[in-house]
Amino acid sequence: MDTSILRSGSLRALLAAETISTSGAQMTWVALPWFVLTSTGSATRMSVVIAFEAIGIALAGFLGIRVMNRLGARRTMLLCDACRGPLMLVIPLLHWADQLSFGLIAAVAFAIGAFTGPHFAAQRVIIPELLGEDEGVVSQASALFQGANRVTLLLGPPLAGVLIGFIGAPAVLVVDAATYAVSVFLLAVFVPATRPLPPEKDEDRGFRAGLRWVAQEPLVRAWRFSLIVGDMAWQAIFISLPVLVVTRYDSDPRIVGAMFAAFGVGAVLGNTVAYRLVKRMDGLTLIARVALGQALPLWLLVFEVPAWAAIGVLGASGLANGLINPSLHAIITLRIPPELRATVISSFMTVFALAMPIGILGAGPLLDLLGVMPVFAICAGIQTGVMALVALAALRARAAGLEQTAAGADRVEAGASPPHSSFG
Repeated sequence: MDTSILRSGSLRALLAAETISTSGAQMTWVALPWFVLTSTGSATRMSVVIAFEAIGIALAGFLGIRVMNRLGARRTMLLCDACRGPLMLVIPLLHWADQLSFGLIAAVAFAIGAFTGPHFAAQRVIIPELLGEDEGVVSQASALFQGANRVTLLLGPPLAGVLIGFIGAPAVLVVDAATYAVSVFLLAVFVPATRPLPPEKDEDRGFRAGLRWVAQEPLVRAWRFSLIVGDMAWQAIFISLPVLVVTRYDSDPRIVGAMFAAFGVGAVLGNTVAYRLVKRMDGLTLIARVALGQALPLWLLVFEVPAWAAIGVLGASGLANGLINPSLHAIITLRIPPELRATVISSFMTVFALAMPIGILGAGPLLDLLGVMPVFAICAGIQTGVMALVALAALRARAAGLEQTAAGADRVEAGASPPHSSFG
């Protein structure tokens, strides 16, 4: 296995920073919904708090595009983590002072989300800035970052489930705040500054410029719809897991943690395999073959299965997710011209964030109205449809690429120069 990219000290520091801070965020993903659900008894209120964070991510995306074009990926990540840590402390401190209201929880969630969206976009942009434009290298780096992110599902949620029982959900949020401080230190000391490549024209800096580029790129345009709708379904699934445990598995927070951890285990295994495969198999083929494996296991959650089976379902889905995501992210990122990358990725993720509240806010009332089984049936159906579309788009793009290659070879044999030759 080629491990040369791991020799980069800046990449190792970036991986460590992401693993630590995201572990804390995964703890909060369990602790905050659990705190709201158990203190208010309302799945709708729980979903509203998470939706406010998603709305913050979406609205900040419009400003975040220009911020990242000006600051660059590294400084954007530093700014976001330096702000998210203190904000995370607000909820436990106000709770212990008996000054916490539902409105304040939603406001803090919104503010945290406002600094989360630009951070995610910057993480995508910084990889080719540090490592270059080779698809195999960027796919391997994406596999590493996907693996690190999924490892946090093994660390954060199970630890949160245990700690909630011992120290309470508010104290878990303090731990999350500390992880952001560690991330800031690692980024500031060990990751070198990267110089942003500004767009050629000022009109290429805005949200609409990113959407215009996506509309002109066939594969990314096809994937955009599927990934946005699929992510809405994932938000509904993850927000529904605490309710599933409360209603079906005796309100045991350890099972919530185990479910998130199972998805993480499967995804880490998938990322590990993908790290080896991306040098030998093109990403479009891998995506086409595996995409439906992410969706089909979810149908079992519709039925009254034991806790261990529900945990296994999430593990199987996570395995397929871990296999396809590195190539998917690398292909999208590298198809964007470097000078437009910050703009397009920020615009792309802003659209994602605008759609997230639909899944989150829709899940809460549906859970209260219909119960968990119909909600999981809806989500499994959506996931099946969109992942089939992702696979189909990958097959079409691969076929088009093979046709272009064959046409170029025919022209070379006939004595003509291949199109877009690097030799002019």
